[in-house]
Amino acid sequence: MLWDIFCRVIDNHGDLGVCWRLSVNLASRGHSLRLWVDEPSALAWMAPEAQAQPDGRIQLSLQNGHIEVRSWDDALAPAAAMSKVWVEAFGCELPAHFLSWAQQAKPETAEVSMPVWVNLEYLSAESYVERSHKLPSPVMSGPLKGRTKWFFYPGFTSQTGGLIRELELDASLRSHASQAFDALSAKPHSSKTTLFCYAPEALTEALQLSSLSSEDHEWQIAHGRGASAFDAALTLLPKQAVLPRFRKVPPLPQAQFDQLLYSSDLNFVRGEDSLVRALWAGKALIWHIYPQDDGAHGPKLNAFLDWLQAPHSLRQFHLRWNGLSPNPLPEIDLPAWQACVHAARQRLLSQTDLVSQLLQFVEEKR
Repeated sequence: MLWDIFCRVIDNHGDLGVCWRLSVNLASRGHSLRLWVDEPSALAWMAPEAQAQPDGRIQLSLQNGHIEVRSWDDALAPAAAMSKVWVEAFGCELPAHFLSWAQQAKPETAEVSMPVWVNLEYLSAESYVERSHKLPSPVMSGPLKGRTKWFFYPGFTSQTGGLIRELELDASLRSHASQAFDALSAKPHSSKTTLFCYAPEALTEALQLSSLSSEDHEWQIAHGRGASAFDAALTLLPKQAVLPRFRKVPPLPQAQFDQLLYSSDLNFVRGEDSLVRALWAGKALIWHIYPQDDGAHGPKLNAFLDWLQAPHSLRQFHLRWNGLSPNPLPEIDLPAWQACVHAARQRLLSQTDLVSQLLQFVEEKR
């Protein structure tokens, strides 16, 4: 089928990361996609396999599938093909020019149905996700008034839309992961922590934990805000503190970032996309949830920790790391944390992945 997927980049490129993974997953199953993005520049490092064309557009062909990246304001020609599915990522609204085009190009025969219109929502473990998944949302105004959107919620249980997962997940993670990143390490067999975060106040505190500051431990610092926060945290260490051993990691394509997580013993991740990839990596993890002014991130984090069945020390670490507890960071209990995440990964693997569920849902609504 032909799909239109719409993505607005709010900040940090995590939304684009999710939409690109969704697009690649669909294309690998033989579908063709137009991915509409208002800020596609991050694809240069996130997806270098995508090829820029002479007209400036980015395209990628996979087996029988194809992805065309279109600028948000790049209107379709009147005779352009009508897709079978529209996906609004994270509640972004369709461009006005697309709505006008769709109104004029809508099928006039009963044999040809209008596209299934899906609102792909944010990931959460909160209880409302199961209640809201697959609910209709009537369009009350605009050129396509009277149409119906459908809420589609990713999630961690079988009553939700699941998580994006490649069909050959384990094979792709194992593919030269350890060798590739050990080669970059000063001590190839040392323990490793990957840091991909915002700017947690507790970072300086974490750098002083015994298990993260030994000579045999290496920090792998991902690019962006977390790298700046790491540099700032180093300046706040007490004079007598042992400086941690670390290396800076440049922006990586998605597959290599996944392998970085897989090659680590502990992963600090943030947002939505990297949390899911850390779960698939199956290593101990700490999630830096996106902070919200109204405090909604607190219940969201606790709901995730409940689903994760996090041991007490892992829960306390999360709360302190996310600025939700005044208590100091506990020491890291890597065996217990590792066992917790591994068990959660096994539960997720027993559930149907998001793309398979989305395909089934679209077939039901066509």
